[in-house]
Amino acid sequence: MRKVKAHQALPTAWADREMLRGKGQFWTPSWVAEAMMAYVSKDTDLVFDPATGRGAFFDALLKLGKPNISFFGTDIDDEVLSDEIYKREKVSVENRDFLKSPPQKKFKSIIANPPYIRHHRIDEKTKTHLRQLAAKITGKTIDGRAGYHIYFLVQALNLLEPNGKLSFIMPADTCEGKFAKDLWLWISENFCIECVITFAEQATPFPNVDTNAIVFFIKNSKPEKTLLWARAAEAYTTDLLDFVSSDFKNCDFKTLEITDRHLKEAIETGLSRPPQNHSGFKFHLNNFANVMRGIATGSNEFFFLTSHQVQELEIPQEFLKRAVGRTRDINENVLTAHHIDQLDKKNRPTFLFSINGYDSFPKSVSNYLKVGEELGLPDRALIQQRKPWFKMEKRRVPPLLFAYLGRRNTRFIKNEAEVLPLTGFLCVYPIHDDEEYIENLWQALNHPDTLDNLKLVGKSYGSGAIKVEPSNLNKLPIPEHIVHLFNLNRPGKASSGQLEIF
Repeated sequence: MRKVKAHQALPTAWADREMLRGKGQFWTPSWVAEAMMAYVSKDTDLVFDPATGRGAFFDALLKLGKPNISFFGTDIDDEVLSDEIYKREKVSVENRDFLKSPPQKKFKSIIANPPYIRHHRIDEKTKTHLRQLAAKITGKTIDGRAGYHIYFLVQALNLLEPNGKLSFIMPADTCEGKFAKDLWLWISENFCIECVITFAEQATPFPNVDTNAIVFFIKNSKPEKTLLWARAAEAYTTDLLDFVSSDFKNCDFKTLEITDRHLKEAIETGLSRPPQNHSGFKFHLNNFANVMRGIATGSNEFFFLTSHQVQELEIPQEFLKRAVGRTRDINENVLTAHHIDQLDKKNRPTFLFSINGYDSFPKSVSNYLKVGEELGLPDRALIQQRKPWFKMEKRRVPPLLFAYLGRRNTRFIKNEAEVLPLTGFLCVYPIHDDEEYIENLWQALNHPDTLDNLKLVGKSYGSGAIKVEPSNLNKLPIPEHIVHLFNLNRPGKASSGQLEIF
């Protein structure tokens, strides 16, 4: 195992990073690009890249020393297509939208780092086209929360020749999103997933980017019942290249953890996650608590107020509830009234404007509602479903909070401040409401053995961040020895667990 040169740094300025996000452009580092190219450049005279960018994969082809292989690429960015690298022999690039106007031919070798554009950045007209495209190719409509990169993968697989090879580097949500089950069912039934590469945090190909990467090596041949799954523990070594170059036969590498997995288990668990024995867990969080998302206001800037705003607007206390909104506002695993007071002093919002159950309002409240109407709030997607528009969702104060998306190890927070959480948190309601049980469940959930299982139910992001939906947090496995240690499965009447929606 030997080292290779360091990665190229990403822009740190906010405006530059936003421009990258809008285009979905994040360049593939050489040690990954060369391994991916090694897979698709065997037994071919042409490699196709539908999202060429700055030419990381063409550069990898040059470094691998294969002068007889031509390179064909497409991209929609004129700026990158004018780069010197594309003026060499045996390379041809076109200004072409791969999803709207793909090449009218199939390819034996396809490689890409597709544009990573999340669904909320895609306009509705384009979303409609993408849904129709996916339905035509796969026979099913992909969930609207799929990002641009998902459709690149579908389109590329559709253009892959029989026995052709595809290598894509994608974000982990490719295997974890709402769309993932149908997507990978289609892929696993029609293609052979030969190998999947994941990356430890210290080996991530895209440092400081809010996603974890995953590389797929897929062949257009009869599906196999098993696949190789690997995790790279160190960046910028040649182990990954050597592993791929050996046709995945040499599995003895110091920086790679390689596992032979059953396809069914890998698809069920999620290809971005390590192997899991799905029958190996007797207890899950929903045996001991109910989980619900925090309150969605539809406009935090209007409904979530600072104490200064409350005083200035003269909003009476009966129209306010204490609340917490941002996960970064809570740095400890116990939230107290003192913490809320400290947030007040920092001019952070801690008051939820909630006027349910009132037929008439004081002038100050009426005036503030008029401000909301002038801002067009009644026409916003979420708010317009409410009658009246300012009616706020209700929740019982949850004894425990869970950081919906966070990077720190402590994710379950004891809510001693008795505040309501907004959507940055999930509400956790234990089935028993006495202090002893709440304390025991809180400790059990923060035990390292329980926290380690979050990766089995969450969507993974960069720098160790995990995002967990309410339905998936309910499925969080709790090790049996933890259940016994904290007496969670005790007999006795449980609380009803009924939650108020509105």
